Amino acid sequence: MNVKKLLFALSVLFLTIGLVACSDSKSSEGKETNEETNEETNEETNEETNEEGNEEEGTTLHVAALESAYGADMWEKIADSYETTNENVKIELTIKKNLEEVIRPNMQAGEYPDVVLLATGRPEALTETLMKENGLENITDIFDQKVSGEDSTVNEKILDGFTDTLATNPYADGETYLAPMFYSPTGLFYNAGLFEEKGWDVPKTWDEMWELGDKASEEGIALFTYPTTGYFDTFIGSMLYALGGPDFFNSAMTYEDGIWESDKSTEVFETIEKLASYTEKNTVANANPNDFTKNQQLVLDNKALFMPNGNWVVDEMKEAPRADNFEWGMTSIPAFEDGGDRYAFTFFEQIWVPSAAENKVDAKDFITYMYSDEASSIFLEAGAVQPIEGITDQLDGQKQIFYGIYDDEDVLPAMGTFASTEPVAGVNMGDTLYGTIGSVISGKITIEEWRASVEEASDKLREAMN
Repeated sequence: MNVKKLLFALSVLFLTIGLVACSDSKSSEGKETNEETNEETNEETNEETNEEGNEEEGTTLHVAALESAYGADMWEKIADSYETTNENVKIELTIKKNLEEVIRPNMQAGEYPDVVLLATGRPEALTETLMKENGLENITDIFDQKVSGEDSTVNEKILDGFTDTLATNPYADGETYLAPMFYSPTGLFYNAGLFEEKGWDVPKTWDEMWELGDKASEEGIALFTYPTTGYFDTFIGSMLYALGGPDFFNSAMTYEDGIWESDKSTEVFETIEKLASYTEKNTVANANPNDFTKNQQLVLDNKALFMPNGNWVVDEMKEAPRADNFEWGMTSIPAFEDGGDRYAFTFFEQIWVPSAAENKVDAKDFITYMYSDEASSIFLEAGAVQPIEGITDQLDGQKQIFYGIYDDEDVLPAMGTFASTEPVAGVNMGDTLYGTIGSVISGKITIEEWRASVEEASDKLREAMN
């Protein structure tokens, strides 16, 4: 499971700031009485002082980044590369799988990193906590700046739409506080080899999906499974986009009154309810952090056709056994009508600057460097893909298929997340909207009860929006 979904064991140490260049004052030797000698002495002394005054103070920039499946080595290369062209900046790295556990105590003690690579949607919710406390620096200005070491601005290099979302503008005020980094298209993953063998077409609408589900059932194959209910965030997000586009999605993400009781939202709840009858029977029992790969294995064994996931699943299951002629395929979430738009949600990690950081100017410059050709090549070598123009041309094999999903003119990118709010005791929208789905599929609660709880949570969070 990718870093967004996994719980990590937490430990380690955070490094503090400290490098200051110092200068010594020098005095001229001896005393001269004639005016000419005094002038020469003063000139010499001034030259020495100017030379020393031009010695610029160095900056130690503390960069904290989550160590994900891409590894830590790429960050060492990034640090070395940046220091080469920025001689007065030293990069000090904290790269850990349990990053929250490492940096949180230091932040509580008033010691903050200058740059943090840590996405929203993680169990520790450190990034969301900073959002709620207005602890993120406004970085809107960096997108009009030139990329460090290049002539292009960040806006000229970054893909459209990635900085106009609640995942980067959490207060829905047009201001950007988080910059998009490594991204992964998500969708429904399946065995393309099985579809070719059976002569089945990949469904483009929900009606076609149900027809295929009935056909597969006759051969003892379930239509659907899922790793854990957390994977429904991108699934439901894509459905909201398909039903009403970005405006409807953003209304839901900003807790608009009555949004979850609307006709369009009703289609979401009813579709999940119907999907329950097509879900592989052991899915709910295995949909937990310890057993989720058993559900993913169902697709490799041709026991289930589709599962919501991201391209990281390929590496997660690379050592797993599989059916003959297995070949990964990926498609969007189906449309609700013929010819309707289909969406594939894009999950991306975010990089940001704490508002309490000590070196904000250098931190922003470092973030612009993240979009340089040099940096993107280093990241790409490690398998991390950024939302940069022309990046898919540098991919091959399965990755080009996954990242090329938007080449289909009917498939559009969906992105974003819930707007930031003040903490509300006992209310967690993710748990209510996604975590409840297992109980819906197992029949423990009705969709009416589910919808009512989602609307109630939305009402409480709307009042607490930042």
